[in-house]
Amino acid sequence: MPHDLTLLRRPFSEGIAENSSVGKWAELWLKFLIVQDGSATLICETIANGPVRLDIIHQETTTEVPDDIRAYLAGERFIERQVCISHQNEVMMDNLTYISLEQVDADIQKHLEESQSPIGYIFNAKLTRKRPVPSPESVLSLLWQRSGMPDPDAARSYILEVQNNSCMFITETFRSGMRYGLPLC
Repeated sequence: MPHDLTLLRRPFSEGIAENSSVGKWAELWLKFLIVQDGSATLICETIANGPVRLDIIHQETTTEVPDDIRAYLAGERFIERQVCISHQNEVMMDNLTYISLEQVDADIQKHLEESQSPIGYIFNAKLTRKRPVPSPESVLSLLWQRSGMPDPDAARSYILEVQNNSCMFITETFRSGMRYGLPLC
């Protein structure tokens, strides 16, 4: 699916007055987003007070993944999937995910290959656990190459374990849309 250029994509802290009370709150909010281990999709929907938009920027089945990914995920066949989650034409998150097809069951594989919904919905149906890992530069570089905007301070990576199998490597970059409805100064 081609990238929608009408979406507003801004770094997480853009537009916030420096040393303001909102700036201090936004800094704490970003720390919370980075360390939380629940569904970021659910957080987006809560902030938006309803459904969010998912754009699949890139998705392919491949045998070629960065070496950084092979250090965390076993397998030979992977889905590389980059998505953008937005609300009211403002980007909330840009995500790049690698999924080891040998490590997921048929239900998850079908959801990923055929669905137009966020990966976060898998969390409701399967026993999952997130394990934070450093964000590899190779993954961040590809994510930002496609999304067009680096923001290293607002990025995180983790391994998603479904039923005790490390099956997904997910990198998320939170954007200013995660501050929906908040004042800027």
